[in-house]
Amino acid sequence: MRDPCAIVVADTVAPDELREALVTAYADYLIGPFEVSRDEWPGFLARQGVDLPMSRVAIGPCGPLAFALVAPRPRLGRWRVATMGAIPKARGSGIAARLLDELIARAIVEGARGLELEVFDGNGLARRLYQSRGFRPVHALHGYERAAEPPSATAISIVTPVHESGREGAFAWLDASEEHIPDLPLQVTRRALSPIPDALRAWVLGSAQLVFSEGADGVILVRSLIDRDSSQCDALALAEALARRHPGRRISVPQLQRRDLGGNALIRAGFTVLPQYQWLMVRALQ
Repeated sequence: MRDPCAIVVADTVAPDELREALVTAYADYLIGPFEVSRDEWPGFLARQGVDLPMSRVAIGPCGPLAFALVAPRPRLGRWRVATMGAIPKARGSGIAARLLDELIARAIVEGARGLELEVFDGNGLARRLYQSRGFRPVHALHGYERAAEPPSATAISIVTPVHESGREGAFAWLDASEEHIPDLPLQVTRRALSPIPDALRAWVLGSAQLVFSEGADGVILVRSLIDRDSSQCDALALAEALARRHPGRRISVPQLQRRDLGGNALIRAGFTVLPQYQWLMVRALQ
């Protein structure tokens, strides 16, 4: 019989139980309910970089109560809390704090240099928990959107000489950036982008790279925009070229974009900043 409040290794929990716990925990998520089907579950874990043997689940008599899924970031020597949550009936019980404390203690023993996570600014309860355990915000991660606009013959005639990189070339560029840019969100790197089933396109111009895909709904989704130069002039040119070459299409950038690596360029290119944003939070362990 299970301990009424046992913490177990995540890969010992039935996949459907863990998936259902996550969907239940995120049913009232700040930016809307989160749904992931049984067929989508492996891809979700891969895109989040989750290592199930490193992850933990709090189990009660009727199944999972809370979870802390972990993604290793070997280049940084850190562990990322990829997603953490508790089902509604377990909230306020202290089980999430217990999971987080267990994670921190284990990371210290394993010699990790730090822990990181993303949390929405509007999720005050989670932010306060993380801050109470020594996590500190290091970068705001904003989302952006550009509404579909009618084609402009004048604008389309302007040609930006971008280089279209192949998939592996794009990932190699991101690997090199991850080596030299501190605190790159995992979701804009090879680890998160390589499992995406959509066809990815990558444009490179000078110091910047833009990775994007075209959704079935016609939306252009910017997966990664990084400019290694603080002026962000090349990121600006890439963003403007994307809009020009896809007239009449809405362009969306999820809440993963650092202002100092391309966000300012998006604003200059006419993108609207989304009201909800995340914080990249880090706790040093060494």
